[in-house]
Amino acid sequence: MLFVIHAIDKAGDGSARLANRDAHLAFAGEHAAMIRLGGPLLGDDGQSMVGSMLVIEADDIDAAKAWAAQDPYAVNGVFERVEIRPWKAVLGTTAIS
Repeated sequence: MLFVIHAIDKAGDGSARLANRDAHLAFAGEHAAMIRLGGPLLGDDGQSMVGSMLVIEADDIDAAKAWAAQDPYAVNGVFERVEIRPWKAVLGTTAIS
């Protein structure tokens, strides 16, 4: 089953995100098979990173939440809030029939 993880960073200068970015990318790399797509949410300037959005495959919502809680961004308090929802791909190249 697919899940969308929508996370918004805490306000600030982005230093917490940058300090944990390498660990976050290593974590994502270790779990690449379950990540369908993902990347940073950008600020209005189109450059600054202000959050994250991922689509992952997991057995159920509890597994998705447990996985997201292990992300170094989550572990190290980068996020102000995280929302995880089941998702059905209908349009685009990620769509599953």
